[in-house]
Amino acid sequence: MCHAMPQAICQLRNMPLSGDKELDDQIKKWVKWDHNGDTLGQIMDAVKKEQWDVLRCRLCRRISFGTSGLRGVMRAGFDSMNELVVIQSAQGLCAYLKEQYPEEAMWPERGVVVGFDGRYNSQRFAELTAIVFLANNFRVYLFQQYVPTPFVPYTVLRLNCLAGVMVTASHNPKQENGYKIYWTNGAQIIPPHDEGISQAILDNLKPKEDSWDETVLCANELLCDPYNDVVPAYFDALKKEMTCTLLEANSKCQLTFTYTAFHGVGYPYIKLAFPKVGLKPVIPVKEQVNPDPEFPTTPKPNPEEGKSVMALAIKTATAKKSPVILANDPDADRLAIAEVGDDKQYKLFTGNELGALLGWWSLENYKLSAEEPDVSKCVMIASTVSSKLLKCMAEIEGFTFHETLTGFKWMANKAAEEQNAGKKVLFAFEESIGYMVSTNVLDKDGISAAAHVATMACYLRCKKCMSLQEKLRDLYEKYGFHFSIVSYVVCRDKALIKQIFDRLRTFDEEQENTYPTSILEGEFEIENVRDLTTGYDSSTGDKKAVLPVDESIQMITFTFKNGFVITLRTSGTEPKMKYYAEMCGKPEDKRWDELEKTTRRMVEAAVNEFYEPEKNGLQRKPED
Repeated sequence: MCHAMPQAICQLRNMPLSGDKELDDQIKKWVKWDHNGDTLGQIMDAVKKEQWDVLRCRLCRRISFGTSGLRGVMRAGFDSMNELVVIQSAQGLCAYLKEQYPEEAMWPERGVVVGFDGRYNSQRFAELTAIVFLANNFRVYLFQQYVPTPFVPYTVLRLNCLAGVMVTASHNPKQENGYKIYWTNGAQIIPPHDEGISQAILDNLKPKEDSWDETVLCANELLCDPYNDVVPAYFDALKKEMTCTLLEANSKCQLTFTYTAFHGVGYPYIKLAFPKVGLKPVIPVKEQVNPDPEFPTTPKPNPEEGKSVMALAIKTATAKKSPVILANDPDADRLAIAEVGDDKQYKLFTGNELGALLGWWSLENYKLSAEEPDVSKCVMIASTVSSKLLKCMAEIEGFTFHETLTGFKWMANKAAEEQNAGKKVLFAFEESIGYMVSTNVLDKDGISAAAHVATMACYLRCKKCMSLQEKLRDLYEKYGFHFSIVSYVVCRDKALIKQIFDRLRTFDEEQENTYPTSILEGEFEIENVRDLTTGYDSSTGDKKAVLPVDESIQMITFTFKNGFVITLRTSGTEPKMKYYAEMCGKPEDKRWDELEKTTRRMVEAAVNEFYEPEKNGLQRKPED
């Protein structure tokens, strides 16, 4: 690649620097190491303009692994997503794999898989990753076209790879990109691998000259496209999850489904999935089904944002008289759904509501397909901020339920652990519309979830004469009414975020581990507090939390005496302070309207008293 690096080095020698040794050293390293003219130019321009504070933010901090791997704005700087940072990350991952798998014969035999979505620079970042591994004698399975994120972990397992990399920022704004890493077991990395890879990156920051050598991508025996080995097998495995009876019911049911990809990569794969399981083709939202890194109709390409971002899908479904809407996020690992009700309005299901339905469906499907079903050997998993309805279902139906930290990396690794112990893992979910139906993919998967939701809807409509909304109410009758509210406030000031949470930890005259004891002047009393940032848990004998502690994320859960639970948590990928609230009613309590009103009142009070949005200048989520 031709680049401006030698000229920039010469220019830098004749330019005044900041006088801050750490910053000046970082500037020199960037100029020596970066081969991309655009990002090199950004740094040089900032030096010329003496923007030392900007450069300090960009170069003296490093992007780190969060809930979903690396994720950040695409721009120059060690704190951002760019070609140099991608090469450094690939070099670190490669070095760590060599350390974990020192037998050199394994590298070209098992190799790594690399995929990318439709965002700006995604393919380029994937190719740079491939170059690093090829230069180190690893086989590289590099997809040559856009793929949904779940196809990377599926490939890791199917082709027995050592690791997988997916270049994606999922549903984040168009300016961002990311770097997800999957381990040999097909799940996203967790400790100790995330810390090990982070350290290996720091130990391998200087790019090797061959890390930029694009010629290794030409006629290389170690490089291949895994599409034909993987994609047909994925859909065969999906079909095997359903009985012949279900496949036949799908083909006969007249229910129609409207589909949007949110300008992402999902549509070609949905078009393959639906006929494979006997479903009729979806009705596409034409303005949104093709990949477009500009996300022109959805500046926030996240189905979680509610009806405001689903307007085009609702318009299409209404015009076509299609009762169910399916929406994948741009990398197709998440799924949102809506269904028209008796009032002719579309109800957008929350992640917790769809989690309840798919949990029931996973158990129902298992009972329909297993020759000798043994529910006691079955397992379902949810993150700690998700609905507790599956826990109530487990107590009645007899399967095992596990709760994990937030993020599918924890649930997927728990699923792998249970599977290795001989258990049948049926389902895992998190409230942020992520669903893992079966263990074909050890991650959330919006393609398989869409096929299962459509099959469930056909089964209910054509076999049980029920809508999805009617089935949800049926679940509440049996397992108790569960009403949840999940939302957020925006805060870009990290110091203020820490101050807000520290106030809650020292609530009684600034004494440590003294938290609020009630809301609304004592009307609703708090029974237990769990703080997974510090490890404090008032409900345990030793006051220590059972779940792992993560000091990098603020996370406090308040459990009230009336069954209301609210968790306050910072996002690992966005400038959001989230709150996850749920009222867990008992099966015998049929006062659903009253429970919902109480929940709404308690949420409003808890957010106002704990986050103090007006006092702290926090921006609330816009209402639909």
